[in-house]
Amino acid sequence: MAVAEELGVEVDVVLYMKEPPGADLLARIAAGLDGPVEDLVRKDSQFRKLELVEDDYVGDAEAVVELLARRKALLQRPVLVRGDLSGDGPLVACVGRPRDKLYEFIGG
Repeated sequence: MAVAEELGVEVDVVLYMKEPPGADLLARIAAGLDGPVEDLVRKDSQFRKLELVEDDYVGDAEAVVELLARRKALLQRPVLVRGDLSGDGPLVACVGRPRDKLYEFIGG
């Protein structure tokens, strides 16, 4: 958010824990992702506590979408998306880590 403000760009913030994206939207984000689909998954303490295996998600958009639809807290953040989230058209998406990716995606 701070990067967008710094660059003078208006953004909509989706509070994904209150309004989690459904499987269809997650699939559209995964399809439009600039980078490996497994980057959408946080590999944090919850990931390890659930005894998940990173390799199970490498290059497997369906597995990533299924996991994130069930475990919204594992969605990496921030995820930046261009396009109509409420529609069914293609999206362009980027995981904003490292921070430099935010500037590239926003155009700064």
